[in-house]
Amino acid sequence: MFNEWLWLIFALVNFSLILIIYRMFGKAGLFVWIGMSTVVANIQVLKVVELFGVTATLGNIMYGTIFLATDILNEKYGREEAKKAVWLGFFTLISMTVMMQIALMFIPSSDDTVQEALAALFDLVPQVAAGSLVAYVISQNFDVWLYQKIKSKFTSDQFLWLRNNGSTMISQFVDTAVFCIIAFWGMFSLQIWVEIFLSTYLIKFIVSALDTPFIYAAKHMHNQTFNPNEQQV
Repeated sequence: MFNEWLWLIFALVNFSLILIIYRMFGKAGLFVWIGMSTVVANIQVLKVVELFGVTATLGNIMYGTIFLATDILNEKYGREEAKKAVWLGFFTLISMTVMMQIALMFIPSSDDTVQEALAALFDLVPQVAAGSLVAYVISQNFDVWLYQKIKSKFTSDQFLWLRNNGSTMISQFVDTAVFCIIAFWGMFSLQIWVEIFLSTYLIKFIVSALDTPFIYAAKHMHNQTFNPNEQQV
């Protein structure tokens, strides 16, 4: 159970850090978090571990925090700000991918010791890279749209959990489906593909449920002390 307990602590640390950066820097902090987490999640996803009896990747927690951050932006600042954050994350991910591919082209010195390690992390399989990028754009924009749709029907703060969980859990399903179809379709048998899909979504579903108390905390956080010029929607 070591991995499971560490994974739970890891998730709580990630969500707590979002609240800290939001408390200190307001809306700008969430933008920075989204840009950073798109890069870190795509590095962490390369590490495979055993969790709850299934094989999973670590990147699911960090990637899940992007949905929390955009939901906070959507809730407090409106749909356009959330959409802007999504495209900022996409640009950050594209930029990292391009820059690291160019960096790997340099012929290393005879004294170099990190080329192989960098290649292992950033020498991406095109099919997997395409799956990650397309899934990000579709699922994140869908999450922003769906959050506002749910909010238009359930406006009260008592339904904040529904807006957050409903949009995120459905969007994570879309994200998993798009990624697995593009990245893994044809690489595995249908049975293995289904197992990868289900185990990946299961972990993302749990992450989505865990972030609920944190969006409530963010909702009632008085960050105007640090950002007097920001206006809440």
